[in-house]
Amino acid sequence: MEEIEVPQFFICPISLHIMKDPVTTITGISYDRESIEQWLKTAKEATCPVTKQPLPRNFDLTSNHTLRRLIQAWCTQNAIDRIPTPKSALNKDQVLRLVRDLNVDRLRISTLKKMEALVMENERNRKSMEEAAVVKAMVTLIIRCYSDHNTTGLGQGLRILSLVWSQSNENKALVNENYDLITSSLMWVLRLEDIDSHIPVKTNAVIVLRMVLEVASTSLLESLNLEFFKQIVRLLRGNLSQQASKSALHVLIVSCPWGRNKLKIVEANAVFELIELELEKPQKCITELIFNLLAQLCSFADGRFHFLKHSGAIAMVAKRILRVSAATDDRGVHILSSISKFCATNEVILEMLSVGAVTKLCMVTQADCEKYLKEKAKEILRLHSNVWNNSPCIAVYLLTRYQR
Repeated sequence: MEEIEVPQFFICPISLHIMKDPVTTITGISYDRESIEQWLKTAKEATCPVTKQPLPRNFDLTSNHTLRRLIQAWCTQNAIDRIPTPKSALNKDQVLRLVRDLNVDRLRISTLKKMEALVMENERNRKSMEEAAVVKAMVTLIIRCYSDHNTTGLGQGLRILSLVWSQSNENKALVNENYDLITSSLMWVLRLEDIDSHIPVKTNAVIVLRMVLEVASTSLLESLNLEFFKQIVRLLRGNLSQQASKSALHVLIVSCPWGRNKLKIVEANAVFELIELELEKPQKCITELIFNLLAQLCSFADGRFHFLKHSGAIAMVAKRILRVSAATDDRGVHILSSISKFCATNEVILEMLSVGAVTKLCMVTQADCEKYLKEKAKEILRLHSNVWNNSPCIAVYLLTRYQR
C-alpha cells in the first residue's frame, strides 16, 4: 500500500507534523498553536520561525478555521483519524468563577482538580489563569492550609501554583509582601511526615520555594535562618526525587551569596551531603548544581574545612573533571584552586597527587577546553611543583614546562 502524501500546507513548519489547531501569526504564516506558543515562550527573541520577522510576545494568534476544516476533510477522505475541533479558549470570567468556588468548602477539591486539568491542557489556559490572579488564590490557599494545619487541597494548590507561576511584577510584590507567611507555609509542608502522597506534594513545595526565593528581595534572603537551611539539607539527604533535589540545590545557590547564608549552609552540614549526593552519580544537571554550590562554599575557610573532612571529596572532584560538562570543569578546577592555595598542608598536597587530581589538572592543560581554564590548571600545578614533580607519573611533564 502506498504511503499517503500529506499536503505541505497541512504541516506545521515547527513540529513538521499535521496541524491540529492551526493559527496564523501577523506575518501570515500558519503554525500549530501548541508549537508556536511554545516557540514564543522559550525563544530569546520572539520572531516568526519562517520569515524571521519580529513578533510581539503578547499578540493574539488568529485561529485558521478554514485550514482546520480542510485538514479534517482530508483526514476523513483518506481514512485517517479525524483531528478533533479544538476546545474554545478558557476566558477570564470562567477562571474567576473557579477562584470564587475555592471559598466553598464542599467545592474546593473538585474545583482544584478542574483547575489543574485546565492548566495542564494548554498554554492558553495557563495564561488565562495567570491573568485572573490564580497565583494569588493559590498562595492564599496554601497559607490557609498552614494556618488551619489542614492539608485538604494542598497538593493540588502547590501543583497549580508551580504551573501558573511567572516572574511578573505582581507576583514579586505578592512574595515580598507575604514572604514570612509563604516561606513558613512551605517549610511546614516540607516537615510534614504523614501527608498522603508526600513525594509529589513535597516536590512541588520545594519547586514553589525556589520560585519564591528567585524573586525575593536581598534583605529577605539575608533573613533566612539556620533551621531553614537544615530543612533543605534534610530534603537533599532524603533524596525525595531528582526534581526535588534540583530545586533544593537551586534554593541553596540563590540564597548562598547573601549575608551570613554561606556559613549557615555549611553549619547545616551541606558540604558533606553534597559530596554524598554526587557520589551517587546523579543526572548531569544535578552534578553541575552541586559543583556550583561546592565552589561557592569552598571560597571561604569553614567551607574548605568541611570539604576536606570528607575522605572522598578531592577524589570525587578530580574524577568528575573532563567527564561531565564544561560548567563542571570550571567549578571543579575552581575548587581545586581554592584547596591548593589555602589548605596546602603536606597531607592535602600528597592526597591531590595520590587520588589523581594532579594528573587530571595536567590533562586539563592538554584538553580541548577554554584557555582561561588551562591557565588556571597551570597556576595550580606551579604552586606545588616542588612536591609533585617527584612523582614518576608527571615528573617529565612538570620538569619540561615549569622550570625552577
